[in-house]
Amino acid sequence: MEKRNLRKERTGVVVSDKMQKSISVLVSRKLKHPKYGKFVTKTKNYIAHDEENTCKVGDKVRIMETRPLSKLKNWRLVEIIERAK
Repeated sequence: MEKRNLRKERTGVVVSDKMQKSISVLVSRKLKHPKYGKFVTKTKNYIAHDEENTCKVGDKVRIMETRPLSKLKNWRLVEIIERAK
C-alpha cells in the first residue's frame, strides 16, 4: 500500500464569504527578523472550498491543502474552530 503524505493545515480568520462555496481565509504568522531580531507579522490570503456555505466573516477556521479545485482554490475547509461574535 502507498503511504500518503501529510497534508498542510493552516488556521486563520475568514475575511470574505461573498463567493459561492468559497471563502477567503487570512492566515498570519510571526517570524523573527534575521538581522534585527524583531518579530514581524506576515499574512497571506488563501481561497478555500466551503461546500455548505457555513462560514461567515470573522469565523476562525482550519483549512487543509487539497488537489486543485479551480485556478486559485487548492485548500478546503476542515472545521470551524470559533464562530464570529
